Amino acid sequence: MLIEMNVANFRSFSDVQTFSLVKGKGEELVGSNSFKAGLTNELELLRSAAIYGPNASGKSNFLRALRAMRLIVLESAANQQRGDLLSVTPFRLSPDTRQAPSEFEVTFLVDGIRYQYGFSATAEQIHEEWLLAYPKGRAQRWFTRVWLAEQNRFEWELGNNLAGEKQLWQKSTRDNALFLSTAVQLNSEQLQPVFDWFKTTLRMANVDGWGPSFSAHLCENNEKSKVMDFLNAADIHIDDVQIETRPFDLNELPDDMPDSLKSLIAGQMKGEKVREIKTIHKDSEGNLVTFDLDDESDGTQKLFAFAGPWIDSLENGYVLFIDELHGNLHPRLVRYLVELFHNPEINTKNAQLIFTTHETSILNQDVFRRDQIWFCEKDKKQATSLYPLTDFSPRKGRENLELAYLSGRYGALPFVKHVRSTI
Repeated sequence: MLIEMNVANFRSFSDVQTFSLVKGKGEELVGSNSFKAGLTNELELLRSAAIYGPNASGKSNFLRALRAMRLIVLESAANQQRGDLLSVTPFRLSPDTRQAPSEFEVTFLVDGIRYQYGFSATAEQIHEEWLLAYPKGRAQRWFTRVWLAEQNRFEWELGNNLAGEKQLWQKSTRDNALFLSTAVQLNSEQLQPVFDWFKTTLRMANVDGWGPSFSAHLCENNEKSKVMDFLNAADIHIDDVQIETRPFDLNELPDDMPDSLKSLIAGQMKGEKVREIKTIHKDSEGNLVTFDLDDESDGTQKLFAFAGPWIDSLENGYVLFIDELHGNLHPRLVRYLVELFHNPEINTKNAQLIFTTHETSILNQDVFRRDQIWFCEKDKKQATSLYPLTDFSPRKGRENLELAYLSGRYGALPFVKHVRSTI
């Protein structure tokens, strides 16, 4: 479960920006849109959040920041070598930030225990890294490391509450690798839940969403009924889905493709099966008619692709990030997808959904609490600001959030100028 995220000096983010899923004041929609968490239920979190803003305001960069953090956690120790560059890009429109490290921090819950983990890094190396845990409600500093540039070394603090081969993990940690990742690679059981949160619980999709393969995989593994229930509830008129497999045929590649590339693909696909997804409809006389999934509308294809990850996230309590959820989907389908997370009878594991969107029809107090709405916009320095709707104290249950947003009351709208007559 995600509690909070901070990012600074990454792409369009210059100063520290904070995103929170902690429930604020007000008891509206409390039974559906929020839940109690932690070992003693002392913390109340939100099941979803929507981020609005104009194009190029930095909404996608917020998701990219978390994706970059996840990638460094998963790969800096296992798949990188000394000298390999890390996937960070600082805010480049200020001389003060171009050479400074990017900073990432997340606070989250695993098995009721709160963790606060973060690091700062340039492309060349890690500069700081820290982890605090709250197993008994009080902070325990498990480790910190800080790069001392003048002395060309790290200063380490490995807390007494961190068990295991700490000195070995410290000596094995490269300058461009995380201590967390290195320790887990060297069998730290205590740090494994933190690593696994990034690896397993955190799920992300870009603007194109997912391909249909995961949903097809569910259909092949005796879970097709769940996929069909998902589609039927969204009023998608498909009577059945069939998954067919066949050997890969090299003759299907384009004739003008270079032979060298064909040979490479043939080697990679040798012995592999090609999965074909078929949708079944009934004609006017009740006969079954088969279509390729590609014959369906873009919205239907996208909804089928969403089915698997949505079902998986809701069943396992994952944290799901989606960029531009509205693409190719009717507003009522967007609302349907969001409200699956708001349904406590379906979302029994307290999965969370965070998404960017331009779909304003769901920007109302029947769908969201006021603390679930966030905005992105750029300032005069072209740096992104991320701020919540609650900064404006909208009236509970009375203010028309969509109308107020589109009229400019909350900012985060594109400023459209008149086109010059010479164009």
